[in-house]
This record gives sequence, structure tokens and C-alpha cells, in this order.
Amino acid sequence: MDDVEPFGSEPADGAGPAGPPPIEHFDDGVIAIDTLTAGLEKVTAGYLLDAPRPTLVECGPALTVDAVLRGLAELGLDPDDLAYLVVTHIHLDHAGGAGDVAAAFPDATVVVSDVGARHLHDPTKLNASSQRVYGPLFEQIYGPCTPIEQQRILGVADGHRLDLGGGRELELLYTPGHAKHHIGVFDPSIGAVFSGDSVGIKVPGMRRIRPATPPPDFHLEASLASIAAYRDRRPDSLYLAHYGPVDPPDEALAEASDRLRLWTEVADTAYAQVRGRGEEHELEHVAETLARRFADDLGGDAGATAGDQEHLHAARVEVLSDPRANAAGLLRYFKRRDEGTLTPTG
Repeated sequence: MDDVEPFGSEPADGAGPAGPPPIEHFDDGVIAIDTLTAGLEKVTAGYLLDAPRPTLVECGPALTVDAVLRGLAELGLDPDDLAYLVVTHIHLDHAGGAGDVAAAFPDATVVVSDVGARHLHDPTKLNASSQRVYGPLFEQIYGPCTPIEQQRILGVADGHRLDLGGGRELELLYTPGHAKHHIGVFDPSIGAVFSGDSVGIKVPGMRRIRPATPPPDFHLEASLASIAAYRDRRPDSLYLAHYGPVDPPDEALAEASDRLRLWTEVADTAYAQVRGRGEEHELEHVAETLARRFADDLGGDAGATAGDQEHLHAARVEVLSDPRANAAGLLRYFKRRDEGTLTPTG
């Protein structure tokens, strides 16, 4: 697989409705704008930081980026107001709409890991690999990422400080493991971590944080080190891209590490049972094992009695946690581990 492929899934069809998307204000001043990814609420959030230089963390896919733009307008941002768009990584459910946001806010700088920056300037390979993974769903759910002028992209390394004005800075952390082009965001002024996919996912109704282990970059040790870097900052709040804050943050980060180790251990045992019997058989067995072993973690909408609410929960899970995609990432990691070809980050 190409080094820019996003994780695979088979999400529900459709795009978000017109009108302002759901917007949620949190006590620390963070504002969540629902990207309405796949036409579903609470799948992927964009987070607006109201600072002298307003900053958006994540923007969702191109196909539903209009929801984010409507949300920013609803919050009173004019085209010359947004200073930064920070994307934690270049998978299309996080950064696919970055070119559209850049076009709508001509003074904004797009901030991304220096490992993935070139793919936002020229997204040809990014779009092509996404089309291979998603097939017709690429056009139904995600859409192509549009190019961004080189001078408007800021590629950052671990420890970069982003000046939001008024003495407020973001610390950008290189956090590989989910993807080798992943960065995390720490806002020390409010003690908030924005973890993208590096901690995992927990949408409404899920009982536990669920690992996200896609190909081609999943790396267990790098993932655990990234989670440890967040814990070192002792955050007061932890915001997942999928979806929202999880509390208390230190317990959530500890859970994420523990579940990732267990998730990988279960997959490794399943792989050992069928190793050498063919890639498709290995993939099916590991995916089925993960789905069966961790089915209870998915839960269901806590207050759901109507069938449409249960369907909504199932659709969110299908978008974000396809067992085959997670199994494929784990299998690639196991095989590279056994071959001795792993690097420190992927």
C-alpha cells in the first residue's frame, strides 16, 4: 500500500444536510463544529479555538466541508478571520476538506506534520490511494482533496510552537503510531489535548475507547509512546476527533494504552493460528476475531429505544471501526515485525 492510504471503511451513504451544523461550546472555550461526515452527526469534529488568531483543528472530508464553513460563519468568522487550520494527519476524514477551507479563508495557514505536508500541496497520490481503498464510497462519502499552495502550508516537527496571539501558544507533538504523518495538539493555556486518531475513537454509545489500527502505518510501540507523550502533559481535557471530550483524561489515556495492548495481543494470537494460509484467510480470521472479542465495547446508544437511534449508532461504528481495515493494519505490522523491517515510527 502507498504510504498515504487512509484507513478503510464502508460507511453509510449520503452527505450532510444544508444549514448550520450542530455546534457545541465547552467550558474551556473550545467550540466543536460537527463536520457531518457521511451525513451523520458526531462522527468527526472540528474544534475552533477562539484566540486572537482563531484556529480550527480538523476540518473533515471535502464532501461535507460546507458544514464546517457554515458553522464557522454561524460563529461569526469572516473570510479574513481564520489564522490557522491544523490537521492532525492527512487521512481524508480529517484533512480532506483542507483545500476548501484554505480557499474560503485566504489568510489561513494550513498546519500539518512535515511528513505529510507534500501530499496537501499535491494530493494526486493521496486521492488515488483513497479511491483504491474506498471504491465508489470515495465519491459518496469523502471526495477529493484539492491542492493547497505551497506557501500556505506549514509543515511542523515535534515541539513546534504555534503562536495564537495574546501569549497563547499551541505545542505540536509528533505522535506517530496511527499514521506516520500524525501530530497531536496541546493547548497549555487551557490544558487541552486534541489527539486526532492517535488515542482511538469513542463515539456516543461506545463503552470504551476503541483502537484505530489502519494500514499502512500502524505501529504499536509508536502508538504507546504517543499516548505517553499526552499523559506527560497532564491534560485537563482530552478531545477525540471521533468524537468529543472524554473524561477524566488521564484515566482515558491509561485505558487507551491498555486496550491497544489487548487489541494487538488478541490479533497477534489470531494471526498465529492461521499464519501462512493465505492473506485473505489471515485477514478474515483476524477481523472476525476482533469483531467477536470486542463486540461488547461498541455498546449502543445509552438512551436509544427507537430503531433509528440504534441504526445511527451502528452507522457511526461502521464508518469509523471497520474490522477488516483494523485487521489489515495489524497484519502489516506483524509481518514487518517478523521480517525485522519496522522503523521507529511505522
